[in-house]
Amino acid sequence: MISGSGGGADGGAEFTAEGLEPVLRESCATIELDSHGAELLRLGSNAVYRLSSSPIIVRIARDPSVLAEMERAVSVARWLETKDFPAMRVPAAVTQPLVVGGLVVTFWESVQEREEYATVAELADLLRRLHWLEEPESLSLPYFDPLAKVAASLEGLDGVSAEDRTFLEERAASLGKDYDRLDFVLPFGMIHGDASIGNILRHRDGHAVLIDLDGFVLAPREWDLVQTAMFYERYAWHTKAEYAEFVHRYGFDLMNWPGYETLADLRELMMVAWLGHQVTSSARAAAEFARRVRSLRTGEGRDEWGPF
Repeated sequence: MISGSGGGADGGAEFTAEGLEPVLRESCATIELDSHGAELLRLGSNAVYRLSSSPIIVRIARDPSVLAEMERAVSVARWLETKDFPAMRVPAAVTQPLVVGGLVVTFWESVQEREEYATVAELADLLRRLHWLEEPESLSLPYFDPLAKVAASLEGLDGVSAEDRTFLEERAASLGKDYDRLDFVLPFGMIHGDASIGNILRHRDGHAVLIDLDGFVLAPREWDLVQTAMFYERYAWHTKAEYAEFVHRYGFDLMNWPGYETLADLRELMMVAWLGHQVTSSARAAAEFARRVRSLRTGEGRDEWGPF
């Protein structure tokens, strides 16, 4: 469903709280929801709102090219519900995504009234369960190409110095050669694509659910384990006990696999490049980006990284 109304000079809405207000209002009105009093939870790659009139989360994507991804995310959510898999649900009667003001809008059932993350152990349980599922062909999940993803993430880094950009590009080229030589040991299949503690929430009834379903792809399952491993090993964002429980519950320790360092280096580069796109709009992001690039250059100071 497409709407051309609203937006700035180019026909698209400005990605600010003020610029998105008419997009939110029209989107909700289209499916007969009231946006009055909606709470803006975050404004980053997506603007995420919690409606006060109903238990619905509205997600507006910054990148207008993600329509196909969000169509797939909605399909994934509906399919996971048929499997009784604990994940974010979409309202059954809503035809979506919408495109309003040139931006892609989706609607999700609220997990609970406040944001509460689940545990690393519960993440392991959900990943193990997810990786046992066999996805239907109807989902049309794409194959994950991390090298293409890295290359795309390094484009348009206008706020980054030429020296830093060249460094990141050369690091990507070197890691690409290393990645092509990896021998994966876990089965190939459906993965979440961005599995970390930040994408598992506590439902109001107490159980843990996976969120952010637009990254579902077909790939080596190692990709769904690498963030938890590196969050522990490189940044100390998880404790030794938490990581040990994650390994015990999933049944595999990625850090014992010879390809771990290469996979972690690639995932880390994606994290740094993503942050590089925020440097012109956030002083905090600019400082964190500089800290991370300095760590990549020297191999030191990763324990000083802050979650972002």
